[in-house]
Amino acid sequence: MNEKHTLPADIERTSMKIIENELRQRGIVLDVQNAAVVRRVIHTTADFDYAQNLKFTPNAVSLGVKAFSQGTDVVTDTNMARAGISKPSLKKLGGQAYCFMEDIDVAAAAREQGTTRADASMQKAAAQYPKAILAIGNSPTALLRLEALIDAGLRPPLVIAVPVGFVNVEESKERIFSVCTKKEIPVIVAMGRKGGSNVAAAICNALLYTACDALDPAQRGWQG
Repeated sequence: MNEKHTLPADIERTSMKIIENELRQRGIVLDVQNAAVVRRVIHTTADFDYAQNLKFTPNAVSLGVKAFSQGTDVVTDTNMARAGISKPSLKKLGGQAYCFMEDIDVAAAAREQGTTRADASMQKAAAQYPKAILAIGNSPTALLRLEALIDAGLRPPLVIAVPVGFVNVEESKERIFSVCTKKEIPVIVAMGRKGGSNVAAAICNALLYTACDALDPAQRGWQG
């Protein structure tokens, strides 16, 4: 074990250098526009499959950075994803992170409609925060509801679609990518089964750090 790397900033920088070296060894060349997002997701998961399964509509990253830089809020489908998003960066830019999964009215709506809380939470997000970035890391039903809402006129500045699992996951991602492409809505999708709340948060953080000019951890006030 290399005990030299003990400060947080040094650990992150060294990790990113390892990621860059391994990508090079694998013959993977990242699109410059999307590289910060892909590297941040690999850093979070230690999974190099994301270098190939993350799919972006044109300019999705730059448009997401622009939205965050203008103080845009973000709504997630899990409190875990919300917890993982950098609050200092959001605050610096004027935005906030929300998750409605535990709200009493969301639970009641889900019971009444015979659906999931994730579905109902997206309906609440569309009603109360129609201009928020939507970061989905867990629920395919949230993506399917978003597909319907987008068909009905919802125009979020960015959709992050990275649910993990086996049931309806792949189909829901393909469908949200298709409808967002058709309606010219920026979207970032982890195609296939992989994803998760940590991935959703990592993508948000890559965009936030870029918007704050803080991709280097020292610029976020970390030691080193």
